[in-house]
Amino acid sequence: GSFHFEFKYWRFSLKPQASCRCVCSPGVCVCDLQEPSSKRVKPLSRVTSLASLIPPVKAAPLKRIGQTLQRSISFRSDCRPENTAPRPWGRQIAPSITKRRDSKLWSETFDLGLGHMLSSEEIKRQEAIFELSQGEQDLIEDLTLAKKAYRDPMLKLSIMSEHELNQIFGTLDSLIPLHEDLLSRLREARKQDGSTDHVGHILVDWLPCLETYNGYCSNQVAAKALLDHKKQDHRVHDFLQRCLESPFSRKLDLWSFLDIPRSRLVKYPLLLREILKHTPNEHPDRQHLHQAMNMIQSIVADINTQTGESECRYYKERLLYLESGQRDLLIDSSRILSCHGELKNNRGVKLHVFLFQDVLVVTRAITQNEQLCYQLHQQPIPVRDLEWEDLQDGEIRLGGSIRGAFSNSERTKNFFRVAFRSGGQLQMHCFQARDAFNKQQWLNCIRQAKEALGSTESDPQTAARCSDCSADASAECPQMDLTDLTLTPVKT
Repeated sequence: GSFHFEFKYWRFSLKPQASCRCVCSPGVCVCDLQEPSSKRVKPLSRVTSLASLIPPVKAAPLKRIGQTLQRSISFRSDCRPENTAPRPWGRQIAPSITKRRDSKLWSETFDLGLGHMLSSEEIKRQEAIFELSQGEQDLIEDLTLAKKAYRDPMLKLSIMSEHELNQIFGTLDSLIPLHEDLLSRLREARKQDGSTDHVGHILVDWLPCLETYNGYCSNQVAAKALLDHKKQDHRVHDFLQRCLESPFSRKLDLWSFLDIPRSRLVKYPLLLREILKHTPNEHPDRQHLHQAMNMIQSIVADINTQTGESECRYYKERLLYLESGQRDLLIDSSRILSCHGELKNNRGVKLHVFLFQDVLVVTRAITQNEQLCYQLHQQPIPVRDLEWEDLQDGEIRLGGSIRGAFSNSERTKNFFRVAFRSGGQLQMHCFQARDAFNKQQWLNCIRQAKEALGSTESDPQTAARCSDCSADASAECPQMDLTDLTLTPVKT
């Protein structure tokens, strides 16, 4: 008998060939590919051969709300690609043209002569509604691509186990029918001339389905960590690398596709606000749109809170203590991870620093049992006692007087200092961020954490309102305002 595997982007056959003389692996033959007799045939058991069979398909890059912070600091809504060293089996990516998804406008898609009949404001409203519908179609295509071009082939080829793939892809399969349902409803509401009168009632009825995103978004921190770990396997790395080189990926890696649902989720308030902006006050759809806006803001805030708590738990579980005295109840009780990321001290040692809601933790990243963990480097610093200072470029001396005297100016930039005094002893750290923007973000986060803690001690009701706030820019809280930043100098 013969076995045929078919995917959207490539197909191959497995046939038992008892008399085959080619170099195929046992039980696998690629003679049907009609290779010239003078050309060596590579065994299909190699991932490199399979991935090279992927032909181009029509696709294009996503429209994202904004670029995530791809630097040393990481906020809880950000997606941070890991900077790993080049692998010996890695290949250089050949330059190729990235296929892009053509942007579509309502006025260009439905050329039915309505332009002279509609006001400019109504045309803008129709464009906003069409953008909502088109975004759903693009999302469905990308989620389907992630499933059929990545997950299914890696499962069939045993590149990763089913358990590992379930951890990485999470509940992605369950999201596709949700958006197919919304797209179907929006298309049904569209009239023959291409215009749509009412969408508010559709959204009010559909938005509660987005609670399914709770599980997907909460799983992303663990999923990203597992995916980065599996990339150390040369078969996984090779498969993903060849997919990245293929036109269908649009130069987006697998994690970019897996992060698309989160990006789409936080874009809904913007889309609804745009539709509402161009809907007249007397329009019957306006009331439903207001209701939908309140619903989506509440849903996004709830998912953001649960995702932040999940990320906080994930990193707390990976803290390693050299001695029992390093354990701190402030770490155990923290529910919010304001920010974290890699910083260097004045000797150039790389540290991973966590700012929880009540405590600052300085660690070193290590690998234990093939998992990335964080070993405490110093005693945790309570936020209430934390003092900080923004250091001017060139003010810090690197690794001693001689080294500091001959160091170039670039190595003494973007430093700030934190200090903590306990029992007459002063614990001080000088941290170097990757650039000025990162340094300012760290200082903002420290300031916010101290202000939130001060509000907690002075006003319990305000504390309850601020308990769900984070360093996420989308959080609206008067105690988390970034304007008029004032830095407190360290008292030594």
